[in-house]
Amino acid sequence: MKRQETIGGRTLGVTVLPEWAQAEGVEAVLDRLQAAGVTAVATSPYVMEPVADGEGSREPPADGGAGSVRLLDRPLWGRRALTVRTSPSFVPERTRYRGLAYQPPEPDALTLGEGHVVADFLVAAKARGMTTHLQVQAAIPPGYRVQFGGARPGDLPLGPDGQPVPGRVDANASLASPDILAYGEALLADLAAQYADADAIRLDWPEIPPYAFGALFFDFSPHALAAAEAVGLDAARMRRDTLALRDDLALLDDRTLAAADLTVVEAALDGRPGVRDLLRLREHLVTALLERYRRALPEHFGLVAQAFPPPFNRLSGFDYAAAGRIADLIGVKLYTMHWPMILRNWGEALAALAPRASGPSIAAALVRLTGTGGAPRDLASLNYPEPDEPHPASDAAMADKIRVARASAGGVPVAAFAHAYGPLPDVVRRVRVAWEASDGHVWINRYGYLSDAKLAALAEATA
Repeated sequence: MKRQETIGGRTLGVTVLPEWAQAEGVEAVLDRLQAAGVTAVATSPYVMEPVADGEGSREPPADGGAGSVRLLDRPLWGRRALTVRTSPSFVPERTRYRGLAYQPPEPDALTLGEGHVVADFLVAAKARGMTTHLQVQAAIPPGYRVQFGGARPGDLPLGPDGQPVPGRVDANASLASPDILAYGEALLADLAAQYADADAIRLDWPEIPPYAFGALFFDFSPHALAAAEAVGLDAARMRRDTLALRDDLALLDDRTLAAADLTVVEAALDGRPGVRDLLRLREHLVTALLERYRRALPEHFGLVAQAFPPPFNRLSGFDYAAAGRIADLIGVKLYTMHWPMILRNWGEALAALAPRASGPSIAAALVRLTGTGGAPRDLASLNYPEPDEPHPASDAAMADKIRVARASAGGVPVAAFAHAYGPLPDVVRRVRVAWEASDGHVWINRYGYLSDAKLAALAEATA
C-alpha cells in the first residue's frame, strides 16, 4: 500500500522543486541523487520560468527580506539568484471546485508546454524504486508554492486587536476559514487523482507559523472565534487575557529575563487562562485541518505533515500526539537558518515593548527558552546566516528537538527535515545529527542548495 511506502525504514529524501527537473533534465537529476544514496524525492505541482527583474518573485525566496543573502549552490538557468514566475503543472478537474470561493489558476502556455515535467519526474522516480511525495501548502491558495499565493482579506488570521500582521514570512490564511479548508480538500483530492505515481501528499505549514511576533497572538478572526465558541472556549476571556499578556511583557526587565525558564512560562500562563484557551484553539484548528485533509485523500494515499520543532510547535498549534493519530509521517523541520531570524523578530518586538529589558538579556532568554543553542551577544547577533556562515544551532539542540518530537508523536514515524543551505562542512554536520537522531529518516530541503560536493559528502555522512 502506498501509505506503508511513505513510512518505510531508513530513508534519505530530497525535495526537488520542478524547476530543477526542467532546467537539468529529469534523468540527470535522478542520476545525481541515486549516486548520493537518495531513496525518496518530493516535488510540487507547478512549473517555472525566468522573467525580467520586477515581474515575478526572487528565487531563492527572500524569506521576508532576511533570506535575500541566499544564493543557489546549483545555478538555475545559469544564475544563482533570479526572478521567476510559476504556473500550475496540471489542468484541474473543475467539477471538484464547483461553487468554491477559491479556484485553481487557469493553465497557460507554460502549463501546456512544461507541465508534463512533474508527472515525468514522479514516474521516473518510481521506476527507480524511490518513494515520492507531492508537497503543497496547507493554507495558501492556490497551494502550489508560498510565494505565489495568498488569501482574501476576509480569510486572514487576526491578532487580539482585530488586525492582521503585515510582512509575514508565511502567507497562511486562517486555519478556521471554511473556504480555505474547502479549497484544500478539493485540491488534495484532485492531485491524488492526477498524480497517481505520488505515494503521499506532503503538507507544508499545516499550523500557524510563528515567524512573526504578532502571529504568536493569532487567531481572533471571525472564523476562529466561531470555532472557539463551537468547542466551548470563552472568546471574551481569550481576548482579554491575550491583551493582558502583552501588557505583562511590557514589564520585563533583565532580572526577570535571567530567571525565565519553561516553569516560569507555565506559571505565567496559569495566571492568564484565556491564553491557555488560545493555545487550545490553535491546536484544535491544526488537528481539525489534518483530519479534514486526511478524509479528502484516497485511503491508500499517504499524508505527511511537516511542522515546526519543539517547543516552537506549542506556539504553532501543532500537537505531535494528535497529528500522529492522523498522518502517516511527521517531518520535524530543522531549518536552522530560520531560528535566529525568528528570535531576532521576537526580540526586537519585545525590546520595543519592554524598555527596561536589554537586548543581550532578551537574546539570551529567547535562545534558552526555545532551546536553539548558541550564545548570542545581543539581538544584532541573531542573524540569518550568510551562505558561507555556519548555522548557530548546536548538535545537542537539534538532536533534542527530534527526540522530543519522536516521544510526543506516538507510533507514527518521525523524519528529520534538514536544510542544504550553508557551507559544506556545516551542512554535513547538521545532516549527520539529523540522521543519527532520527534513526536514519532524513529529508533534505532543497536540491538547489546541493552542489555536487555536498551530494558526495551526504552519501558518506548517511552511509
